[in-house]
Amino acid sequence: MSKKLVLMDHDGAIDDFLSLMLLMTMTEIEPLGVVITPADCYANAAVSVSRKILDLMGRTDITVAESTVRGLNPFPPDFRRDCTIIDHFPILNEREQLQTPLATRTGQEFIVEQLQAASEPVTLLLTGPLTTLAAAIASEPTIVNQIAELVWMGGALNVPGNVEKAFALEHDGSAEWNVFWDCLAAKYIWDTQIPITLCPLDLTNNVPVTPEFIRRLTKQRHYPLSDLVGMCYALAIPQNYYCWDILATAYLARPELYQTVERETDIVISGTSQGRTIFQAGGKSIKVMTRVDKESFYDYLLQQFAIALG
Repeated sequence: MSKKLVLMDHDGAIDDFLSLMLLMTMTEIEPLGVVITPADCYANAAVSVSRKILDLMGRTDITVAESTVRGLNPFPPDFRRDCTIIDHFPILNEREQLQTPLATRTGQEFIVEQLQAASEPVTLLLTGPLTTLAAAIASEPTIVNQIAELVWMGGALNVPGNVEKAFALEHDGSAEWNVFWDCLAAKYIWDTQIPITLCPLDLTNNVPVTPEFIRRLTKQRHYPLSDLVGMCYALAIPQNYYCWDILATAYLARPELYQTVERETDIVISGTSQGRTIFQAGGKSIKVMTRVDKESFYDYLLQQFAIALG
C-alpha cells in the first residue's frame, strides 16, 4: 500500500513544532515538505527550529520553505516569542551546521511546485492560518485538483473562540485565532472545492495537556524526542494548554480514534465576529472532528515519541 503524500504548513508555535515531530514519526505518510507561515511566530526562528528538528530526526531529505504572506490581525508579540526560546534549546544546537535544506522559493511558490510535481493528490496538513495556501491557489488555481484533502486545526463552532478582547478590542470573542489572523483567506479556501476536515476548539477544548500525560512523558525522557517534547511543553506551563495542532496531526495516522460529522459551514469576514466559523445551511460541507478516544490518543503520542534517533 502506497504512503499518503502529506505537505505541512505550520506557523511556528509550540504545538506546531510538536506536530512536526509527530508527523515525522509516521510510517504511514510520505512528507513532501514543510512550509512556515509567519503568524504565531517570528519567521526566522520558526524556520530555524523546523530545520533543526528535521536535522535531529534524520530527515534532511525534507525541504523547509518560508512564506512571505501577512495576516489581517497579527498575533501579539508575547504569543510569538516561544519559537525564539526553543531555537536555543541545547538538544537542537549540538550540530555545527544545518543540513535540512531551505527553499529558495517562497512558501506559497513551494506549495505550487510540490503539488504540481506530486504523483497523486496530496493531503495538506495546516496548523496555522490558511493565507499561504490561499496565495498559492490564487497564483495557480489548477493546483486545487492536486489536493486530496485539507486537514486543518482551526475554527470554533459551538464553543467560544480564543480571541480575547485584551488583544482585539473590537471583537466579540467568537473566533479562533487561525481564522481570525486572516479570515479573508479562510473564506477564500471555503469557496473552493477542496475537501476539508476540521479540528476545531470544540474538540481540542476537551483534550488538555494533563499533569498525568507530562508525568508519563517524563518517564521516557531517555528518548531524545520525548525529552524535547517535554521541554516544549514546559514552556506552556504558565497557561492552560491543549492538544490543538497535534490532535489534528494524529488524525492522519489514526483516524479510527476520531468521530466526525458532516456540517454545512461558512466564515464571517467582517464586523465584530470576523473570523467566526458558523453553521450555514447551503454553506460548504466539511467534515468536523467531534470526538476522540483520549486515552488512546495520549498513548499514541507516547508511543510515537519513544523512538531512538540515529
